Amino acid sequence: MNKFVQLIADNAKKYGNREALRFRDYKTMQWTSLSWNSFKGAIERCAQALYNIGVKEHGRICIFTQNCPEILISHFAAYYNRAVPAPIYATSSKDEAMHIINDSGATVIFSGDQNHYEMCRELVDVCPTLEHVVTLDTNVQIAAEDKATMTWQQFMATGDNPTEEQKMGVVKRKHDSEEDDLMCLIYTSGTTGEPKGVMLNHSNFNACIWAHSQRIKVDDENDVSLSFLPFSHIFELGWTMYCLNQGVRVAINLNPKEIQKAVKEIKPTCMCSVPRFWEKVYTAVNDNFNSAPPVLKVLIKRALSVGRTRNLKYKRNGRKVPYLIEKQYQFFEDKVFKKVRAAIGIENHNLFPVAGAMMSDRITEFLHTVGVNIVVGYGLSETTATVTCYEGSGWSLGTVGTPIPGWEVKIGENNEILVRGKQMLQGYFNKPEDTARAIDAHGWFHTGDCGEINEKGEIVLTDRIKDLFKTSNGKYIAPQVLETLLAQDKYIEQAVIIGDGRKYVSALIVPNLEELKAYALKKRINYTDVNDLVNNAELHKMIEDRINDYQKDMASYEQIKKFVLLPREFTMSTGELTNTLKVRRAVINKRYAPLIDAMYAADFRKKKKEAPEK
Repeated sequence: MNKFVQLIADNAKKYGNREALRFRDYKTMQWTSLSWNSFKGAIERCAQALYNIGVKEHGRICIFTQNCPEILISHFAAYYNRAVPAPIYATSSKDEAMHIINDSGATVIFSGDQNHYEMCRELVDVCPTLEHVVTLDTNVQIAAEDKATMTWQQFMATGDNPTEEQKMGVVKRKHDSEEDDLMCLIYTSGTTGEPKGVMLNHSNFNACIWAHSQRIKVDDENDVSLSFLPFSHIFELGWTMYCLNQGVRVAINLNPKEIQKAVKEIKPTCMCSVPRFWEKVYTAVNDNFNSAPPVLKVLIKRALSVGRTRNLKYKRNGRKVPYLIEKQYQFFEDKVFKKVRAAIGIENHNLFPVAGAMMSDRITEFLHTVGVNIVVGYGLSETTATVTCYEGSGWSLGTVGTPIPGWEVKIGENNEILVRGKQMLQGYFNKPEDTARAIDAHGWFHTGDCGEINEKGEIVLTDRIKDLFKTSNGKYIAPQVLETLLAQDKYIEQAVIIGDGRKYVSALIVPNLEELKAYALKKRINYTDVNDLVNNAELHKMIEDRINDYQKDMASYEQIKKFVLLPREFTMSTGELTNTLKVRRAVINKRYAPLIDAMYAADFRKKKKEAPEK
């Protein structure tokens, strides 16, 4: 019997009626709890229900919903049956969901809200293997003529009063489960092609949990982890499995748009996230600092200086803090830093892992200055999340830390990062050719990411190989570096760098419209609508000055020479972003081709006009 089949039962023996999960009730939307004993009971009931409705050993189930406790219950229930969850991002389109269902061969899908249900109801007719739809949200209205759908309550009831044969069927599957069994299929977000099912075994997650326990310490008595990234994201799934293994309470946020509210209500001590969350925190805190009265600004400036010295010069490097600096820090900790963390909702802090995209050094430094223990890392779906992360001390800004135990890392051709270890995928489901391309004859997985290894063994990320481009002047550009810089700015919501085969770098920029409107009001700039706002010359100049400030230390050929402000965000629904919010550059380049061409055509017309007549 493998680890994850026994995990919750073992913890129920240890913790009993202590809280395991916290979540919002669908009807009252108030936070409620599930004890370890209740969690165990729900999993056993769900496992029996899966068996009774016909889920086979090694069969697949899909889960298509926003985060909720039923996701974890159904995951563990699948493990009891040696079955395989294939989670689908709640933001996926019907076509994306159809691809995952058909590719995985799932027979059951757990659906979230009404919109998810409506899509699933249509998918039953076009997905040959799909037999059952189970709705999780109690507010969903099921069509009277729909015979393929049942509610979660109806589904769970099918696990009640099993026959002896049914009961022993689940017992045998649990007993027969092995570490080499497939544990889940994590479908990549697919920036350039259709999503691929990453096959991860129980042994991969076992290695992941062991490695994290060597690098990251959590406390089962006091730590509370808030889950807001989707459980379909390997970062959140891996981190949550680690927390459950360590006995840490897990609070599950239902609505991603309410994360700021949830953080203040739950007051998590740890939480994994992508950089965008902390970029918004950084902007909000800096705005408050900048709007403070002059006397308070002086205090804040001194506090930041002391915090930077204490936390980054001494603590980060494992050095003893001088007495006077420590005394000053404790004063500012009480007067400034505690209040900053309380305003965010993380006054009871331990550590906050962050990965999934590049994190600005400026933001990392600032957060550590005010006492927020950000642990920057790097990983992929194919590596069961973490490959590298910061150690407790000695880490360097500009890196994503050192490999965690169990990983080998080296740099291959074209500066590609290659990794090898027990957390590495078994292959891509139904795609032997893709698997052969990704894993070479010596067992090295080719990540597709560019980077280097510094003298301390830390990884420095450059960009995705497929995102790197070359200008017509032969200069290589790493677009994510610039995009990460600009993401710090309160007036910039999104930025996509352009320039492949072009003479210089340009950008499509989505401004933070609320901040832009506030600036226009303050400067008494009149506008009629959003289009008029983003085309205003004075606002364009203001953004240009801010961009130039960010890129002043970059080489001339790397700098943005022209940009366009767009009136709407890039979104997943338009296909411009993946479900993990990564940019689909090919889609954007095609969709905005006229605007992009115009930026370069304007330059051409200008030079033509300035050229002397013959």
